[in-house]
Amino acid sequence: MKVAIVTDIHHGKPSHTKRSDTAMDQMAQFEEWVRGEKPDTVIDLGNRINDKDAATDRVLMSDVNDAFSSFNVPVHNISGNHDRYHLSVTENAEIMGQPMMSEVIDTGSWQIFLWRAETKITWSETHRGFDLPESDYLWLAHQIAAAEKPTLVLSHVPVSGHSQIGNYYFQENQDLSTYPQNFRVRQALSLTRVPIVWLSGHVHRNTVTQIDGIFHLTQQSLTESFTTGGEPAGAWAALELASEVSWTVKGLDPLACILPLHTKRWVPPLQPFSHGRPQQR
Repeated sequence: MKVAIVTDIHHGKPSHTKRSDTAMDQMAQFEEWVRGEKPDTVIDLGNRINDKDAATDRVLMSDVNDAFSSFNVPVHNISGNHDRYHLSVTENAEIMGQPMMSEVIDTGSWQIFLWRAETKITWSETHRGFDLPESDYLWLAHQIAAAEKPTLVLSHVPVSGHSQIGNYYFQENQDLSTYPQNFRVRQALSLTRVPIVWLSGHVHRNTVTQIDGIFHLTQQSLTESFTTGGEPAGAWAALELASEVSWTVKGLDPLACILPLHTKRWVPPLQPFSHGRPQQR
């Protein structure tokens, strides 16, 4: 099974280091690559636009949908925080022409979870950031508990809680890089005994983090430039699911790795060393 992944297209007006002015040109190049590579499916991990207002966002989202409509393989979309700032889940579904609810794709030897959890960021006096609805957590927890085959989880927001040191956006804003409930999600994952690989977007950087025998990946944005000297990264990836996972990110910020599949989970961490030097027991 070969999956083509693109994330954080950010079509619209350029903002900070996002080269949003190049998004449609980058999408055309991605479409050409897909025609040559012939993956089984294309999956977009969200933040298709740079939000402005509801009317503008509908136009921008329609542009992205038009770009995807020319692809010659099935396309699945997940929404990100910029997609949700002015547009509802229903509006995203209407424009993109597909449901925006979490679903399972059974490929035979693997299953793919499209975890379309809420990605709207709240900015208020009492809370800033994401907040994972219980219904989204329970959907994932129930699916994970029932898993009997290797599983790829795809989401916009990562749940690894990995370091954001060096990240232009998130080094000083780590709370905006993940859900505050990320530990609880990882606890649910720890109960499984099937191989799991989790791939997200949102943080505009290629990373590989292994926690509890589970690989958590994040993929570079199509139009980000903070790692590429001001030029758009042009990042998309081929993810091949077999007896191991091959992840190859293309563009100006490339990365390639092969991930073995693990079914064993790790020994839980020690409690804090609160009484001086720990003694071996």
